Amino acid sequence: MTPAATTSAAATGAAHPPPPGIRFAGIGDEAAPALAEQIRAHRLLGWSTIELRDIDGTALADLDDTAFDRVRGALDDAGLDVVCVDSRIANWARPITGDFDLDLAELKRLAPRCAALGTRYLRVMSYPDDPDGRLGEPEWGRRAVRRITDLARVARDAGLVLLHENCAGWAGARAERALRLLEEVDSPALRLLFDTGNGVAYGYEAYDLLTELVPWVEHVQIKDARGDADDPVYTLPGEGACRVADCLRLLLDHGYTGTWSIEPHLSVRPHEGRNDAGDDGVAQFVRYGRALERLAAGLPVAGNPAPEATR
Repeated sequence: MTPAATTSAAATGAAHPPPPGIRFAGIGDEAAPALAEQIRAHRLLGWSTIELRDIDGTALADLDDTAFDRVRGALDDAGLDVVCVDSRIANWARPITGDFDLDLAELKRLAPRCAALGTRYLRVMSYPDDPDGRLGEPEWGRRAVRRITDLARVARDAGLVLLHENCAGWAGARAERALRLLEEVDSPALRLLFDTGNGVAYGYEAYDLLTELVPWVEHVQIKDARGDADDPVYTLPGEGACRVADCLRLLLDHGYTGTWSIEPHLSVRPHEGRNDAGDDGVAQFVRYGRALERLAAGLPVAGNPAPEATR
């Protein structure tokens, strides 16, 4: 697990302090495309940690060196720590039969940038199946494991940890596949990122998945939803069907320390081509963050009984 984080209300500026060992953060472009607005949203929340994905609609790996230097300088000036960089490696747009060199090149491009930003965490997935269905599951799995093994080797040499998300990809929705991936890759450079809200969109119960994977989770993204895979409706945390409070309680019960990072999906959904949060994106982001703070404030701490499970 990650080292214990600063948690006092005075240090975070949060309306409600997080549980001991936890920091709050958010994926910045869920608030706005422009970095200045991403920073403003975190300042309004009083949070000191951010997760990066796109800047002005451009993936971090695709920024030129001058633009990246501006990003790093602005974050330094704002006093924001970067907890994780969300890459496109093995994601929903890169099927298992796609060009693996794209992923290797992105990893090698991001490695020094992660170091410059002070984070060792890089979000990845595990490749959707071939869109034409040319592969059977065994071959899909073999190829996914082989590719992630090669990526983990590069990441280890660069001092990075790949965080596999329970999202699109061979190992995204089934615990036995995620555990097989961890076992066969067998590298300290591969661990898990758990998103509380992905189960609705991908047709599984996220809480049940977490019960089997919790020892290997090193980063958490917060979203909630109701509906089904054909029509997911994203909600404030605690207002959907994803048992967010139960997931967070389970993490704490297993000694998780690290970051809970909001990914509201209320407006921004990159997999649907929706990349602009709109004029009220910052306000929505702050509202979402406050909802997480209130939800976390109701979780048990050491020595206090747990409240009734929330569904």
